[in-house]
Amino acid sequence: MGVVVLGVSPDPVKKQVKFKQKENLPFTLLADEKHEVAEKYGVWVEKSMYGKKYWGVERTTFLIGPEGRLEKILRKVDPNTHSAQVLAALAEL
Repeated sequence: MGVVVLGVSPDPVKKQVKFKQKENLPFTLLADEKHEVAEKYGVWVEKSMYGKKYWGVERTTFLIGPEGRLEKILRKVDPNTHSAQVLAALAEL
C-alpha cells in the first residue's frame, strides 16, 4: 500500500535482530532502550500483571501520513488481529 512500517521496542538491538529473524518480519525494528520515543508518544505506561505493577510499552500503532501528520492511533492492539486492523485503517485514509 506504499507505506513504511517501523517497529519500536525498548529491547536491545541483539534481541530485536533475533526476534525479527524468528518471526520473519519484513520491516525495520528500532531499539528504544531508554524508552525516549515511547515516552514522547505516551506509550510508556504503568502496567499490572498478577497484582504486580511495572513500567512497559503499551502496544500501539501510529499511522503518520506523508505530510508527517498523525492520522490515526490504534491502542492496545492484539497481535493476532492487528495486521487486518492496520490494513482497514489505511484503506480509510
